[in-house]
Amino acid sequence: MKAVVTVIGKDSMGIIAAVSTECANFGGNIVDISQSVMREYFAMIMLVDISGLTVPFASFAETMKKLGEDKGLNIHAMHEDIFNSMHRI
Repeated sequence: MKAVVTVIGKDSMGIIAAVSTECANFGGNIVDISQSVMREYFAMIMLVDISGLTVPFASFAETMKKLGEDKGLNIHAMHEDIFNSMHRI
């Protein structure tokens, strides 16, 4: 079971560290990551294995969203089933 986690906002030191630490705190394992800095803007997409989560996925997603709010970022966690359904023709 996987989730797609997106992070968008103004670039600052420690974004990847904060997001990956929060994932690990809840038992999520980052399988793949892509990040880019465009001038002062940061964008990242992570594929996270959530089969070992220690909390329900909804709690994980809400915690990630709150982390984003605290850091001035937009962080969104989407379960892979929803992501795949949205992008299936």
